[in-house]
Amino acid sequence: MPGCAAEPRCAPVRRPSNDSPSKGLGSVRRVSRMVGPVNAMMQSSANRQRGKVDEVFDKLVAQAEAASVGSAAGDEAFLEEYRFLIREAAAVRSMSGVGWMGITGDIRGRMTNRFRVRRLLAEHPEIAQERIEAPIIVTGLPRTATTLAHKILAKHEGNRAPLMWELQATDRADMDPADRKRRIKVARQAASFGHKFSPALPQIHAMEPESPEECVFALPHGRNWLVCSRMPGYREFLETRDFLPDFQYYKAVLQTLQAGGPRRRWVLKSPYHLEHLETLLKVFPDAKIMWTHRDPNTVMGSWCSLMETGVALCNRTYDPHDIGRDWLEMLSQMVRVGRDVRTHLPRERVVDVSYHQLTANPFEEMPAIFKKLDMEWKGADEDNLRAAMERPWMKRGHEYSLGHYGLDPDMIDRAFGDYARMVHGMR
Repeated sequence: MPGCAAEPRCAPVRRPSNDSPSKGLGSVRRVSRMVGPVNAMMQSSANRQRGKVDEVFDKLVAQAEAASVGSAAGDEAFLEEYRFLIREAAAVRSMSGVGWMGITGDIRGRMTNRFRVRRLLAEHPEIAQERIEAPIIVTGLPRTATTLAHKILAKHEGNRAPLMWELQATDRADMDPADRKRRIKVARQAASFGHKFSPALPQIHAMEPESPEECVFALPHGRNWLVCSRMPGYREFLETRDFLPDFQYYKAVLQTLQAGGPRRRWVLKSPYHLEHLETLLKVFPDAKIMWTHRDPNTVMGSWCSLMETGVALCNRTYDPHDIGRDWLEMLSQMVRVGRDVRTHLPRERVVDVSYHQLTANPFEEMPAIFKKLDMEWKGADEDNLRAAMERPWMKRGHEYSLGHYGLDPDMIDRAFGDYARMVHGMR
């Protein structure tokens, strides 16, 4: 378990630089020059809010109810868990003004969406009868070409993936077109705001509101809350939590998005699904899983670089070694849990994909993957793949150093056990 989030305790303690580009990203800055002045302007207000966190949370709930035209009544367990989450965030002493604004805004947005979904289900009980048939679940360690696979699978005729704005502002497929346009505009503005604060983000993981996005944007809880700040109490909470209610709610989100529109095969994605396969298959019993594999030594360097971008934005001080240690523990645990569940599943339920094979020979590998997922590879799919391979996010190529995060290959090999050998055997 990580140490106390309140005090970065291991030397060297790094400060996000507002004067020079951050190490490992070439000429691209992790954090915009505007972040320093904005933090200075917001810090006092953020500190006051953290000192009266319960009052702040109650206001966020009221704002979410008003924005959703819904109600928190009857959702008390969910509310108490989010109250716990915001208390954990408030205890992070290194939290910057920008970081506090980000997490409180995220909490308010997720509550707004949840209250809206619950209202729609109450107004239209038939939504709960929508069938989510044989979804494809794309998972694997982060930075293993899941984004490429997700986008190509989602564009196949008859398939569908939730878009970022839909996960943030869920509504029926036949929603008012004016509301749709407004919510897309809000999502674009939020993404643009994030890119301005972190110029490196588009290079590492661009936020595209009208593109397929990861399930974490709608799931209430998960390790995604740990990408910007160390919250040991919340991390411990995740270790013992029953995630079945979260995935049942996520199914309701998909049913709502599907209601009033054509029924398509859903393509879902998240690296964090690795440790929840058993729960996912309780909620989606006919799902097929696509698991991408890559050398964990490469994964760790790339992932820690992405994590440092978020940490640098949301904290006044931080230790890169904490990033390496925490995520080595968490990612290796995700693989162990996923591999254990895998041993109990029928062989045909999981489609294994080598990152190296997929990226080296995409026009050979993708048709084979389609076949294993019971889909026919067509000319349109080849066109989609060709277009995707030319997109900027396929050429991000940012640089990173394992040593910067206190890691070395031997540590990673010990943490992941024989997984690296298995991955190399697939190449």
